Amino acid sequence: MKEIIVGISGINAVDNPGPGVGVARALKDDKELNIKIVGLAHDAMDPGIYLHWLIDKAYMIPYPSGGHDALIQRLGYIKQSYGLDFIIPCLDSELPIFTKYQKKIEEYGIKTFLPSLEQFRLRGKDRLDEVAEKINVKIPKTEVVNSYDELGKAVEKIGLPVMVKGAFYKAYRASTLQEATMHYNQIVSEWGYPVIVQQVVKGEELNVVGVGDGEGGSLGLLAIRKMWVTSLGKIWNGVTIKHEKMLSAAGEFINQYRWKGPFELECIVDREDIYLIEINPRFPAWSYFATGVGLNLPSNMLRKSFGLPLLPQEDYEAGKLYIRYTYELITEMQPFQDISTKGEI
Repeated sequence: MKEIIVGISGINAVDNPGPGVGVARALKDDKELNIKIVGLAHDAMDPGIYLHWLIDKAYMIPYPSGGHDALIQRLGYIKQSYGLDFIIPCLDSELPIFTKYQKKIEEYGIKTFLPSLEQFRLRGKDRLDEVAEKINVKIPKTEVVNSYDELGKAVEKIGLPVMVKGAFYKAYRASTLQEATMHYNQIVSEWGYPVIVQQVVKGEELNVVGVGDGEGGSLGLLAIRKMWVTSLGKIWNGVTIKHEKMLSAAGEFINQYRWKGPFELECIVDREDIYLIEINPRFPAWSYFATGVGLNLPSNMLRKSFGLPLLPQEDYEAGKLYIRYTYELITEMQPFQDISTKGEI
């Protein structure tokens, strides 16, 4: 079969792991396809660069803060020098550029499978109430604030403790108004307005990963319960579950919005009450879990994009355990020197 060269970012498999290594593993698990993986790194120390049995070629790419022109030109260079048929961006910071300029990227002959810009805006925490109503779940009491006065009123109305969140990124728990003000200042200085103040709800942390086909259909869904998380909130241990109401809500999300591409719904579940906490428009760092229990979501996304037969969506078992672990890799200095000086290995 014809070789397909896939670029994957987010190969920073460190204490705050990106999704890229897991996505690459999933694609390599599809033995029916002839896939080459291009690792797209922002730092010469990204571990994925040095996983030579998994990543066939690695390139440095500009940080998103450098603007879209530099990034797109770099992708064009990779396409010309090595080949690049498809790209899967896996980092929150990259997604606004890839989503906004996906048509320009595709002009280079590089396919994408991403939501539209309007779909992408749904991940804003100030839009969660709208999404929750459509998919028949709840959200915690929420206030959108743009000033200290509004912040104080929101904290008083909701009651302490509260979560203080950026509209797209960052979330902090505050037990006092002083703490809430400090976090408010942090978020505004880094991400700007608005700031979200939200009720703290108790229950089990349940997540769903899935891929929408852009036509209202699903390319696969998996629900898990977080068992243990790191200090940065990343799943370290998890277990597959069959929570029909939450899976149904994820299916409604795909259907109602004709979602295209990967996504993760983060929820808190208290008995029958499901609270939507966050929408991530990308694969999560734990997404290889789905592949491990029979749902190869990255491969089905690739197959859909190229018009290839989809893998069967197996009915996964509840009670399958996910364990993340650390691993030490010993290698030569030459690859590090090459990626640092030449920008590729």
